[in-house]
Amino acid sequence: MNMKTLQERPASALYPNPVMLVSASYEDKESIITLAWGGTCSSNPPYVAVAIRKERFSYDLICQSKEFVVNIPTENLKDSVEFCGTKSGKDFDKWKECNFTKGQSVKITTPFISECPVSMECKLHQIVELGSHDLFIGEVVALHLDEKWRDNEYPNLLTYVRGKYKKSE
Repeated sequence: MNMKTLQERPASALYPNPVMLVSASYEDKESIITLAWGGTCSSNPPYVAVAIRKERFSYDLICQSKEFVVNIPTENLKDSVEFCGTKSGKDFDKWKECNFTKGQSVKITTPFISECPVSMECKLHQIVELGSHDLFIGEVVALHLDEKWRDNEYPNLLTYVRGKYKKSE
């Protein structure tokens, strides 16, 4: 029998977390941020939420543009996921560095990542200030799906568990 140990301080321990590449843009600035704190909020109307630290470059882009795209990567994009999660859009053109193709969104101006099998165009609904991160709630206004996803096949998704990326089974 495994015994749980009491932590000295409370911590969020909801695992695994979905891995998301969130594209953001405002005027001539663009970036992609890797996030693992977020998820579905409502199905009707469809809302998703992502948690972002105030000091991140994408934070201001989303605040200014009032839109973002949640892109769901697969295992073959792990290196790009790590790059987008460890480098700042202030210093790097992540689209170019990761060799991503910009998909043309239909309801917003921010591009989606064509290499991701799922991309959700979102209009910012609300920002909830929480502490280390603020929660960006977006209404999903358009959904782009790879053909395999339409057939209910979910190939090689990535999850994030205690600081490490894992392939979903």
